[in-house]
Amino acid sequence: MFDFCIDPQNLDGFYWWSCYLTTGKHISFYTSFFVVFALLIVTVPLILLFGFLGAIARQSRIYPIRIFGITYTSVVRGVPDIIFFLFVPIALDQGIEYLRHKFKCSEWVEPIRQGNDFVVCQIAKMPMGSSDQWIHDTYGFFLAALAFSIVFGAFAANTINGAINAVPPAQIETGVAYGMTRKQIFIRIQLPQMWAYALPGLSNLWMILIKATPLLFLLGVQDIVYWARELGGTKTARFTYPHSDWRLGYFIVLLVFYLFLSWVSEIFFNKLTLKVSKGQATLNGTVGGTIDYISVSDDEVRNS
Repeated sequence: MFDFCIDPQNLDGFYWWSCYLTTGKHISFYTSFFVVFALLIVTVPLILLFGFLGAIARQSRIYPIRIFGITYTSVVRGVPDIIFFLFVPIALDQGIEYLRHKFKCSEWVEPIRQGNDFVVCQIAKMPMGSSDQWIHDTYGFFLAALAFSIVFGAFAANTINGAINAVPPAQIETGVAYGMTRKQIFIRIQLPQMWAYALPGLSNLWMILIKATPLLFLLGVQDIVYWARELGGTKTARFTYPHSDWRLGYFIVLLVFYLFLSWVSEIFFNKLTLKVSKGQATLNGTVGGTIDYISVSDDEVRNS
């Protein structure tokens, strides 16, 4: 990047480090931090969407929909995450290419499955081989983001379902007494109050999502773990900036990054929890930022 970096072999000290830390690969390493933030930004809305759909499906009065919701949350939560992280992108990619192949190459006579190979016509590939590299990277990133969303959406669905059921039944009965429909009760009573019960679980899910972002490396996305391994590995004389094994140093940088991100997230969720629970009266008469759970008998409720 600098003019004096033309001959790295003659550099030392500050000049060597300034050239080494501004190489193209290091710029890609710095950019990869934004890949992590992009994953979080893209997946969080999708996770909440899958979570709400799964929770609503679990509570549906239509039996097939309810079974689908229960199956989705139970199966995904019961299978190791890494299996879904590897299966979903491959299945989606092959599914898209299969549909494009059937539509664009109807004259194709050879089988698509040829042993362990999945073979489609050239114009059915997604993305096409002639596409720019950034298109391939973006396509792989969104497949990975969808895999994260499906997996964590199942956990969010279970959390949201429990939060909806945690809303006091007396309030729902009051809504029924006022002639409110099931939809109105959900939107006006259950939805506003469920956040106080759902946030602890959702905040834990967010922390797990942060810790799971290094799995992008396994999905072929060049994230911070990929570049830390590449840049920190042993460099021989054939490299422009040879050095010994520095992977420990690079991974310490990642450790600090993830700890800082978790610390900021914890502060944010603590403040958000106080905000959503503000003004909610508890059974012991207090109103504030926390929810107190006490047991009250039916006689005490009738006499209050």
